[in-house]
Amino acid sequence: MTPIALLARLGRTALAGLSAVGRAALFALGAFSHMLRPPYYPREVLNALLNIGWLSLPVVGLTAIFTGGALALQIYAGGARFNAEAVVPQIVAIGMVRELGPVLVGLMIAARVTSSIAAEIATMKVTEQIDALVTLSTHPMKYLVAPRVLAALITVPVLVGIGDIIGIMGGYTVAVQNLGFNAAAYLKNTVDFLEPLDIVSSLVKGAAFGTIAAMMGCYYGMQSGRGAQGVGRATKGSVEAAAVLILAANFVLTGVFFSL
Repeated sequence: MTPIALLARLGRTALAGLSAVGRAALFALGAFSHMLRPPYYPREVLNALLNIGWLSLPVVGLTAIFTGGALALQIYAGGARFNAEAVVPQIVAIGMVRELGPVLVGLMIAARVTSSIAAEIATMKVTEQIDALVTLSTHPMKYLVAPRVLAALITVPVLVGIGDIIGIMGGYTVAVQNLGFNAAAYLKNTVDFLEPLDIVSSLVKGAAFGTIAAMMGCYYGMQSGRGAQGVGRATKGSVEAAAVLILAANFVLTGVFFSL
């Protein structure tokens, strides 16, 4: 391959990537604009709140409690090398609230909710149900996308807060039952160490991750190709994009809150 052909291929790839980013950004702007303008569909919002929030509680709780317990064991094992076992409560709290809690909840939501939204909307597109909505003068963005994004924006920070609490309690249980920590002292160290900014950063991350997860599910579902293969590709692509964007957003938000 000649250098000119190689540069041409790189240029086409870069332009295709920028075009995809632009389409996703315009889609997100359209979704937010439809969230702010009537008509509204409260029933769709309530259904999305149930599916994204309430039905995600079991997987969020199990993920958080096992992560908190494992984190306590790992910190204790590492701290024992430097005679610093007493820092387990503080590090578990800061690790769960500022980092692991929001990221793990976001990834679980991406795995469970993003894939579900993408598959549902892609199937509706394949079976021409979205065309039927247009025929009935119902905007697909307002009826399908806006309620799901709004529900994720509301519920995922709540799930993150619950996950943080369960994760800290998982670390507490392991530390008290297996590592010999005093229960009252553990809880006191946890409460004294956490600051309001830690909690705010956790909830802000939850809102950002929830928005990303729902938006990618809706975007890939609406962009789905025809047939079963199109639905499968849309579902796979939505989860991949949501997971990568959640991790990238986590890095950016961590840097923002670190500088405060």
